[in-house]
Amino acid sequence: MKMVIKIGTSTLAYSNGRLNIRRVEELCKVISDLKNSGISVIVVSSGAIGMGCGKLSMPKRPEDMATKQAAAAVGQCELMYVYDKLFSEYNHTVAQILITASDVKHDDRYSNFINTLNRLLELETIPIINENDTIATEEIVIGDNDTLAAIVATSVKADLLVLLSDIDGLYSADPHQDRNATLISEVHNLDEHILATAGGSGSPLGTGGMKTKLTAARMCMESGCDMVIMNGSDPDLLYRIADGEQIGTRFYAGKQIER
Repeated sequence: MKMVIKIGTSTLAYSNGRLNIRRVEELCKVISDLKNSGISVIVVSSGAIGMGCGKLSMPKRPEDMATKQAAAAVGQCELMYVYDKLFSEYNHTVAQILITASDVKHDDRYSNFINTLNRLLELETIPIINENDTIATEEIVIGDNDTLAAIVATSVKADLLVLLSDIDGLYSADPHQDRNATLISEVHNLDEHILATAGGSGSPLGTGGMKTKLTAARMCMESGCDMVIMNGSDPDLLYRIADGEQIGTRFYAGKQIER
């Protein structure tokens, strides 16, 4: 089984950008155990800008490109240091890959990216992928790691993409605004009703939201890859997902997708 796990900023850090140490330690332990069981795991990790903001004591995510890139440069070092330290405790080696949209759109560079990624899996590493925020501009940005994770999952023909978020899954309405909103546990068809549930980013340090997650779901479903949205506050749920249990919202591949 090949699984891509996307870790959102809200899962990695507190609202002030500081690392949620207990959760990240548990997450790395569970991912290491899944890999020990024979599952090939790729991590797509947000958090560089958020952690950079925390380390630089910024009160909120910067709006100008230069400061975003500066925060990313600081935060990416911190992020990989943490991953390397924690995964090493379980005898796993991590590898960092930073890409931009132009790397995906350029045939030769995209081919090199996929070849490198597959070779890293053969070498039993845990690839950790993020957008190269330090050099990406508005013209070449992928924009969010939900989309990046879907690109990775479809490129390596993963069986499953799991998006760890600050919400339990896809709801019939915004649960922050509607108390009657109910969790949608299965999606076999991305119809207009499902698409209408999308909202904005739920975290002041993050960039994604339900809209980007549904975009990722469409990409996966069209390429034969299932996708799950789950709450990242309990990493142990990844065991149950790997065992095929129904957790969060699961989008099933191979079904007709309305446009």
